[in-house]
Order: sequence, then C-alpha cells, then structure tokens
Amino acid sequence: MVGLSPEEKLDAKRHEADNSGDRKKLENIRFEGRKTAKERLLSLLDENTFVEIDAFVNHRSGENNLHLHRPLGDGVIAGHGMMEGRRVVCFSQDASVFEGSIGEMHAKKILKIFQFAEKSLLPVIAIWDGNGERPEEVMTSLGPSGQILDAMVACSGRIPMISIVMGKVTGISALAVGLSDFVIMHSTYGNMALTTEDNLSEFIAEKEIKEFSGNAANHFSRSGVACLIAEDDISALALASDLLSYFPDNMLSKPDVINNDDSWDRKCVEINDILPFNQEKPYDVKKIIEIISDNSTFLELFSGYAGNIVIGLARLDGNSVGIIANQPSVLAGCLDIDASVKAARFIRTCDCFNIPILTFIDVPGFLPGTVQEYGGIIKHGAKLLFAYSEATVPKLAVVIRKAYGGAYLAMSSKHLRSDYNISWPSGELAVMGSKGAVNIIHKKELSNSKNPNITFEKLLNDYQEKFGDPYVAAKNGWIDDVIEPEMTRKNLIRALRPLLSKREWSPPKKHDNIPL
Repeated sequence: MVGLSPEEKLDAKRHEADNSGDRKKLENIRFEGRKTAKERLLSLLDENTFVEIDAFVNHRSGENNLHLHRPLGDGVIAGHGMMEGRRVVCFSQDASVFEGSIGEMHAKKILKIFQFAEKSLLPVIAIWDGNGERPEEVMTSLGPSGQILDAMVACSGRIPMISIVMGKVTGISALAVGLSDFVIMHSTYGNMALTTEDNLSEFIAEKEIKEFSGNAANHFSRSGVACLIAEDDISALALASDLLSYFPDNMLSKPDVINNDDSWDRKCVEINDILPFNQEKPYDVKKIIEIISDNSTFLELFSGYAGNIVIGLARLDGNSVGIIANQPSVLAGCLDIDASVKAARFIRTCDCFNIPILTFIDVPGFLPGTVQEYGGIIKHGAKLLFAYSEATVPKLAVVIRKAYGGAYLAMSSKHLRSDYNISWPSGELAVMGSKGAVNIIHKKELSNSKNPNITFEKLLNDYQEKFGDPYVAAKNGWIDDVIEPEMTRKNLIRALRPLLSKREWSPPKKHDNIPL
C-alpha cells in the first residue's frame, strides 16, 4: 500500500475486511443458496443501520503456520444496529474463515459484544456458524472463551439473548448457545453437538459418537434445545425478529403494546365447537389459544418437544403474554418430566422480562410409571411449581376441564398466588378423578355390594353431583369466577389491564434454590 493516501489505504483495508473469507468456501455458500456472515446481519437489521466494530482485528498466533494467513475480522462480524426500529447488538460467525472457529481475537470480539449489551441493556442476536475452538491456536483462546460464557451468565435475566444456529456448532460455541434464552436452528445446515468424534474417540466407543446426530430435527424433538426451526437463512432471521417483538429491551422495561384490529370484547363462540361434551374426549388446546388471543399473534415455541404441554407467546389487547397450556390430545395432558422442565424454564423467562403469564388448565395428574419416577419426576415436577410460585408478573389461569391434585396445584393455582383464576362450567377441581376417588372412599362398600357395578355407578353419580363442577372451588375462593367459554377473552383482558401495574414484594435473599 506504499504511495496510497490515508483515505485510499482505509478503503483498501475495508475492502480486505469485507472479503476476507476463503474463496472456495464462499462459492460453496453461494451454491447452497445461503448468505455470508455479513449479509445475514444486513438482512436482519434495518437498512443502513449496521455499525460494525473490530473489522480490522486479526489473530496474533504464530503457531501451526497461522502467521501465513491473518484475515481481517478473524472470522466473526460484530456490531449493533436497528431491527424494526429497535436497537440490538449482534454478531455473526463467518464459516469461510477458519471454519468460523473461535480463536483468541475471535473470542474477544464476541466477549466485547456481550459486555456492550450488558452495559447498554440491549438485546443480543447471536448467529452461530462455527466449529468450536480453533485447535491451531492451542490454549490462547480458552481464557477469552470462558469469559464469553461468564458474560452470558451476567446477561442472563437482564437482556434477551437469541441464538440462531446456521451451520455446524460444537464445543464452547454449543455451550454458549445453551446459555441463550431461545435457540433457532436452520433445518438443513444447523447442527450442534457439545462433543465430536475427534475429541472424544479416545474415551468413548466410536460407534456411539457416530450414531448421534446433532441435526435440527433431533434438537427440536428430542433434546429440546431448539425452540424454532427455519427452512432457510431469511426465515431464520425473520423468526428471530418476530420472537424479539414480544420482549422488552431489558428487565427494567416492558414489552411494546402492539395493537391490531381485534376487538378486546370479542366473543369467542367458536370455542363451543372445539370443546367436546364428553370430558374424556381429547381436543387441540392450540385452537382455543388462537381464538382467545389477538388475531394471528400466537407464536408457539418448542412445538416438537414435550407435546403434552403447549407454550408460546401471544398478545391480549396488544400486550405480550406468555401462554402455558395442557394439551389433552397428547398423553391426555398429563405432566411428565419433559413437560415440567419445558414450562418451568419458559415461566422464568417470562418473569425475567415482565411478560404476564396466562395458563390454560386441563390436567389429570402427573404421568405415572417407573420411568418417570426413576427419572426424578418429583424433582422436575417441583420445578414447575417453583417457577409459578416464584414469578411476580401478572398470573392468570383458566380451568377448562380437569384440574386434579398436585398437578393442578403446580399449574398456576390460586394457592401459588395466581392473580386471576377462572373456570368454565366444564371445570372439575378435585384431589383426583371421580372414578379413583369413589374407589378409594367407598372401597369397603363396593367390596360388600351384591351388585358392585350398579353401586359404583350410583356412588359415582353422587360424587360427581357434589364435586364434579367448579362451584365447590368457587365457594372456597380457589377460583374467582365461573364464566361461559365465549366470554373468556373479554374477562381476561379486563383482569389484565389493572394487573399490568402489579408490584409484588419478595423477601431479601442471595438467590433462590430451584430444584435443578
């Protein structure tokens, strides 16, 4: 660059930084219809708002011939910009530079992003497309990588963190993804594993490692790491934008109110066509959620994992709400280990960011069996109860049908300081189902009866007449009202409006001790 003016040198450096990737790898990215690291950020952010930082950073290692190749940016594009008019902090790993692997300066750039986000209290959008630690740099990147994880823990609960997995992610990068609030994965190229065949073959049978596939489908349906799946780069970025729209910038603010043309007092008459007359017959609770929420605002999360409980975000009267609902069409809506953990994590996320929680209850109990008991259903079920009790945001609940025993108590019951609990006439709040209760209470009478079937039916009808409706619970103040299903939206919005200013005192302590 001898003989160039300062301005020409700057332009040359910028051009070098914008074109630092391996040509062959960039060609492959183009051929596959994917975007480059910088194009992803530019597509995510509003036009002409991206402010890049550390574009001229490069690695300092001279080991393993790395001194022969010092690309500017060191494999990650970082900065901040506007997304739908909101300021966000972001970075995107560049798989065309050292496979997007984390070296010392690469790690320091990402660390700077999280530190900047924590200081400015702005959300982070992290696009991961890197193959873990950079082995050529040996130990130099390990310290800064650990600092990334520490910074993410510091950010947790203070600012929303959304990770988008666009390619192969392993090692420390995978750990960082696990610390995020939400994970979106590319359905074709997204792949994530904490360990690989290369670094564990000496400890674990090679066959076991090869059998594991960290593809998006497995993390969406089996591990429960991914909350959303995207078909391509553009839809992944759009999902991140849509997801963030339900959240505030930080724990000190509230989500934006986004109104649409849906009337707040609209009657939900369609519910009557969905809810079966037979209490034992299944139905799809998602249809009820969509009817009660503002038009086209329900965004389901983790739909492929623990389908017996439904979680997601929606709007009521323009206000963001987190929704948890038992799903009677899967395992009859019973709570199991996966469902308990899935809902508990989501409740705590909503509570961190001042998002009211709305619960739809139709739960016959915790799933029985030795698999669940050996797996620790007692501990994991307690997580759900703990999360509801701990939450200080507005809590509203609707009893649709069954609300039995400990499972009912764990589902935002009035006894866990829920603010507004209502039931439909089909609601049944009890220690257990009618048949089980009759068998226990009248065991001796049934065993001595000459016609046990007739006696059982009579006793069952008597029990259901006394306890098979929501009015006993209403008499005891365990629910605030019994309403017609079509009036649910109107009643929930009426209750939510004053609760938006809710403040709840919590006793001072270092931190709670949720049964992890």
